[in-house]
Parts: sequence; structure tokens; C-alpha cells
Amino acid sequence: MSDTRRRVKVYTLNEDRQWDDRGTGHVSSTYVERLKGISLLVRAESDGSLLLESKISPNTAYQKQQDTLIVWSEAENYDLALSFQEKAGCDEIWEKICQVQGKDPSLEITQDPIDESEEERFEEMPETSHLVELPACELARLEEIADLVTSVLSSPIRREKLALALMSEGYIKKLLQLFRTCEDLDNREGLHHLYEIVRGVLFLNKATLFEVMFSDDCIMDVVGCLEYDPALVQPKRHREFLTKTAKFKEVIPITDSELRQKIHQTYRVQYIQDIILPTPSVFEENFLSTLTSFIFFNKVEIVSMLQEDEKFLTEVFAQLTDEATEEGKRRELVNFFKEFCAFSQTLQPQNRDAFFKTLANLGILPALEIIMGMDDLQVRAAATDIFSYLVEFSPSMVREFVMQEPQQADDDDVLLINLVIKQMICDSDPELGGAVQLMGLLRTLIDPENMLAPTNKTEKTEFLSFFYKYCMHVLTAPLLANTAEERKGKELQRAFQFVQVSLFCFQYLQPSVICSLSPATSDNFQTAQLLALILELLTFCVEHHTYHIKNYIMNKDLLRRVLVLMNSKHTFLALCALRFMRRIIGLKDEYYNRYIIKGNLFEPVINALLDNGTRYNLLNSAIIELFEFIKVEDIKSLIAHIVDNFYKALESIEYVQTFKGLKGRYEQEKDRQSRGLSRSVEKHSYFNVYRRDARALDDDEEMWFNEDEDEDDADAGVEKRVDEDFPEAYGKYMGAKKVKESEDKENLPKRTPTGSFKFTFSHSAGAANGTNGASSKPAPSASPASPNGSSGKAAAAALPSTPVVKAGLVGLVDYPDDEDEEDEEEDDDEEEMSPRKRPRLGS
Repeated sequence: MSDTRRRVKVYTLNEDRQWDDRGTGHVSSTYVERLKGISLLVRAESDGSLLLESKISPNTAYQKQQDTLIVWSEAENYDLALSFQEKAGCDEIWEKICQVQGKDPSLEITQDPIDESEEERFEEMPETSHLVELPACELARLEEIADLVTSVLSSPIRREKLALALMSEGYIKKLLQLFRTCEDLDNREGLHHLYEIVRGVLFLNKATLFEVMFSDDCIMDVVGCLEYDPALVQPKRHREFLTKTAKFKEVIPITDSELRQKIHQTYRVQYIQDIILPTPSVFEENFLSTLTSFIFFNKVEIVSMLQEDEKFLTEVFAQLTDEATEEGKRRELVNFFKEFCAFSQTLQPQNRDAFFKTLANLGILPALEIIMGMDDLQVRAAATDIFSYLVEFSPSMVREFVMQEPQQADDDDVLLINLVIKQMICDSDPELGGAVQLMGLLRTLIDPENMLAPTNKTEKTEFLSFFYKYCMHVLTAPLLANTAEERKGKELQRAFQFVQVSLFCFQYLQPSVICSLSPATSDNFQTAQLLALILELLTFCVEHHTYHIKNYIMNKDLLRRVLVLMNSKHTFLALCALRFMRRIIGLKDEYYNRYIIKGNLFEPVINALLDNGTRYNLLNSAIIELFEFIKVEDIKSLIAHIVDNFYKALESIEYVQTFKGLKGRYEQEKDRQSRGLSRSVEKHSYFNVYRRDARALDDDEEMWFNEDEDEDDADAGVEKRVDEDFPEAYGKYMGAKKVKESEDKENLPKRTPTGSFKFTFSHSAGAANGTNGASSKPAPSASPASPNGSSGKAAAAALPSTPVVKAGLVGLVDYPDDEDEEDEEEDDDEEEMSPRKRPRLGS
């Protein structure tokens, strides 16, 4: 249907007393058989679906507002509104409604909303009381008028009657004339009565009264009445503020007088609601719902009128990006756009989408790129707010723009995201309020969860590659600058360096300048806050990005630099560094684990734990939780590294069982590895010698296992069967038996075919303290090339013969009795396990 007169938007009032847009369509009035009456039908213009089907009830109160709105209630707490594109269409449907109800179309309300109880009371009243008689509008009767207005607020029907009386007699303008008289005479008592009257009229909640009170020739007098609150000793000066302090600035001249008037009206009405009127009580909160709706529809109309004026917006963008534009003028243009975007938040989603698409087509992002690089703090702050609106609306649109920038610019410094990062780093606010806001925007842009649009499946890979190539070095620059290392003598002294934010910005904006900073610079609170924000973002990257952040951490040795911050006097920053490492370990990635082991990166964490002493605080708990996680998840490589290198320093900590549990896990794994070797020999003997049930070992088998003779007469067929069970481990074992006895028979691979970690006995806790891995006795100095001083069988014979404890999950608190119970359960399992079902080597 192409008739624009019938084009409408359908609104419903939600629980928060805000209007929700239900869609745009075309309205018609027709007889509906199912509803048995003339009904209003609205069909969507997009697909023809039915948006609204409402029977025109003879008893429903329909209200016409602002020439293009029809509002009514169909049920309790269910209000509807039709917003027409043209006044003619609204008049046409209004006439149809009045025709069905038998009302005069010149009225702006068809019925009095009377609830059942009020109607019963109303019917019992004498007929003369049906009318609300207004006192004569005279100075002497202002108190009587104020009492009347105040008394009707508790009665819905009396409010309706009073509103009709005020409109029919032009009473509002007469009252405002009395206000001017009272003010000339300095009649404070009369002015106090007028305050009560005007406040009560606003609480009548009638759009028809608002249109009169908020017209150009009345609104300032209404504001004047509201200045004389009886509770105040001196009146407020609201009119002075609105006329002298608050100046309307036309950054580009607005030629449409209706638009200009609408902007003025909306600002003043918003001021009345937010500033002048007191916060309504629980009983008054619904009295101003129509005022809220009045402001809402005004804003929708303003945004629509500006959006449709492409000449106006084009001129705004042209002046905004013109280098010849004066700084004051540019500041006003940016503030205009900020206010414009704020108004757009009142729009419904589909209207807001159209609004931001219009701005994108006009070049809002290139304009932001220019103004965010300017020196004016106010301009940059306003540009940040505009940027936040755009990111919230469509992160993909922003990402698409920034990925095209390197093709158009040679310098990474001018990229939009880098400008955002630099503004975050250079935030002059001591509390870093702007930096926190910008960090949230960056997090939204790099979040893979909103990169899953089916229309562009490569967005995630392409954008993350772009970000790590062009932007990550900018983000981490303060972190790397504040964690420089210096070598003094034999020790690596990591000094926490404070780089003044201004110095860093100067250095970054001029890359050729190299600032030499002293390691003794103070550990500053504001810098610590900034580094905490950067670490929070990096921790997010570890959780949500894969190889991009992994490669960056390895190439920059980033974790080592982060752990320097464990020395900070600010505990929150040390916790941020620890949280970063915890997220990395939580991935249980052997690539990360090898990096941590090779760099000995547990050392600063353990030093922080020991330096913390016996203080029971968040840092203590967080560090212990890290090691508890490693124990519970049984991360074998990390357990071996911790026990081999740090157990002596940790074994005195007994208020938790975490570190003893790590030692127990370590010993269990050693025992299991050695028993895996012995089981392969046991299988060999089973097939070659006994050929019987191997559920339990007898004395002869134990004696055979401990013999040091070679099995040269192994049966080839049996060897093949064993090789099928242990294809790689057994081959290596048989090969080791055929070499000379002088060779090292324990040269097993570090990884078994199953992929589990293979411990070498030279790295046990005993070896770390200068003892032989196969014996608790002191050993002579061993060659570094051959850390294992005994043959494979000798090592196996020297190992404890206790059963292997199960490697299941362990609770956060270990009790000594638990290990004994697990040992007993393992013994039972061993007795029932057949040779083919026993654990494989290195399993």
C-alpha cells in the first residue's frame, strides 16, 4: 500500500513506562467478523504481517495528541499508540473512531477513563456534582484554585473533568497572566499558590494541557511559577539559566523553523522534568508518564527531521574534517554529534539502525579518526563517546573500516584503533575513567563472540591478524616499558619502572625519541592502574584468542615481563599478573607449559609466596589456588618442574597439603613409570615361561624379575605378540637388552606413544638436591652428559615396590589418610587386572 497518509508506527508502553516500537505499517479500519465490529488493522510494510488488530470499543477512551498521535488503553497496564507519518492520515482514522463511538471529531479525547469503583461512586453523586466548576481566575481566589487542583489528584475521573474544564475555558493562560501580575507586585503568597496550581496541572498528566503549557508563549511563565516553591526561602533562578546561561548554538544554521522550535521545546521540557520537578513519590510516579512520552516523541521527531536533511549533515561533516575549521567551531560540531547520537538512543532498534547507517555513509568513522588525533581534550572526549555509540551499534562495521586503513595510510600511528589505545594510555584522569571506557570498547572489538556473523565467516581470522600485526605492540608498549630488566652481578634484578604517562605518550608519538629511564623510578598508583587494565585485556586475549596471542607471548617473552609486576607494592597489580599466568596454565597447553619450564617462570610466583610470609590474604590464596589447580589437573610436566626445582623451599608450608600433594603426585608418576617398565618384563616372562594365569605373582616370578641375566633365548612368536601390545615401548626395551652391558640401559624416550610425560630420574627432588635418583644415599659427581648413573634394571630394582596410587582428581584439601585408602584400592585393582589390561608404559 503506497498511501503515505496511512503509514504509521505501532507503539506499546512497557513496564518501565517507555514506548516500544512494534513496527511500521499501514493502518486501515474495517469490519472484522471474528471481533464482531469495526477494528483498526495495521499490516507491516515489509512482509504484510499483522502488527495490530484492535476492535474500536464504544467504551474505550481514545486520545489524539500532537496532531499525529492516537493513544488508548486496551487493558490494565497495556497502552497502545499509533504515530502517523502525516496529519491527514491521523485525522482520517480519528474521524472513524469518533464515528463508531458517536463522538464529535473536534474533541481530543472520546471517553472519560472511569474504573468500576469510581463509576459506582460517581453515579451515587448528585447530578450537579458531575461538573467541575472552576473559581474565577482572580488573585483573591488563588488559594481556592490551589486547593481544588490538589484535591482532584487522587481521583481519576475528577482529574479528567478538571482537565476538560481547564482546556475549555482557556484557564491556563489566565493563570499565567496572574503569575506575571503577582511577580510585579512581589506577592509571595500568591506566587506560592501558583506553584501548587501549576505543579498540580502537570500531575493531571494530559497531553492537551502540555501542548498549551509548553508552547513558546507559555513555557517560560510555567518555569517561572515553578521557581516559587513554598519550601524554599529564596526562589530558584531557572529562567535566568534557560535564557542566559544555556545558549542554543547552531553549529550549522537550521533553516527549518519547526525543527528549531521543537529542539527548544524539548530541551526546556526535559529541564522541567529532570531539574525543576521534585522526584515523584511512589504514589506519584505515574502522574508524569505522559510527560515522558511527550519528550520521547519529540526526540524521535527531531532525529527523523535531521536525518532526512542530508544537506545539513553533509555540511556538518565537511566542516568537522576541514583543517581550516577553528578549534572552537570544531568543538561545537563534535558536541552536536555527541548530542545527536545520544538522542538516537531513544529510537527503536530498526530506526537506530537506519540512523547509524546514514552516519556511516556520510563518513562518521574517517571523521572520528581525524578528531581523535587532535590535542583538544574536550574534542577527544566527545569523539570517544560517539565512538562508543558506534561500537555498541555495530562492532563489525567498525572492524571493517579499520582493516581498510593500512591500505590508505603508511603510518600505523594514525590508525583509528591505535588512536583509541593511545588515548587510553594517555588518560589524564587520576581514576582513569576514560581509559576504563576505552578498554571496554577495545574488548568488544576483539571479542570473537561477535565475529560469528554468517555473512562474513573470515572476519575473525582477518581482524585478529590485523590487530596483532598493527595494534598489539601499541597496547603492550607501557607494559614492556615498565618491566625492563637489568643484570647486576650474578642476579637478575627486575626493577619495576614507572614511566610518566606524558613521557610515554611523547615517546610513542615520536618513535625516534628513546627515553632512558632509571630503574629506581617510583611504582606509581596511576601507572599501576593502567597496567592492570592492559593485563585485563591481555588475559581476555589468552582466554578467547588461540595462536595469535600464543605466538605473541612466545616471541615477546611476555609472561616473563608480566611476572616482573609480582614485585609491585600494589597488590591488585600483582594479582593481575598472577591472573594472567593462571589463565595460561588453565589452558593446559603443553606448548605453554614447556615455555614456562624453560624460562623458570614459577620463580617470581614462589618468591612472592615466600615474601608474603604467613599473611593470610588474597595474594596467598590466589597463589595456592594456582598450585592446587596444577595438582588436581595432574599437569605432569609442571609438577615435575616444581618438585625438582622448588620443593625444598615449599616443603615447610604445612597449613595446606597442596605442596605435599604435588610431591606425592610426582613420586606416584615416578613409581608408575618404573612399574610400567617392570610390567613389560613381566609380560615377557609370562609368555615365555609360565603360560598360566598371571593374576598374582609368586616367589619364583619375583626372583626372576630381580635377576640381572639377559633373556637371550626369547621366543620369536611370543615376542611378536608382546610387540603388538607394546609396539614402541617393547621394541625399545628389547633393543636395550641386546646392547653391551656397559651402555646406559635406561635411555628411554621422554614421551611415550600415549603422549604422557616421561620423567627422568635425574630430575627428581633428590637429584635437585645433589642425590642419586635411584637411591637416597649421596652419589659421586656424575657427568652432565650421563645424569643417570645406573643401568635400567638397577634403577628399576632400586625403586620402591609399593603399588601406584590412582591419578584421579584430588580435593582442595588433602588428608594423610586418603593416600592409604587409595593404596588399598589400588592393591585390589592390581589383583584383578590381567596382564593385557595392565597400564602401558608411560600411560
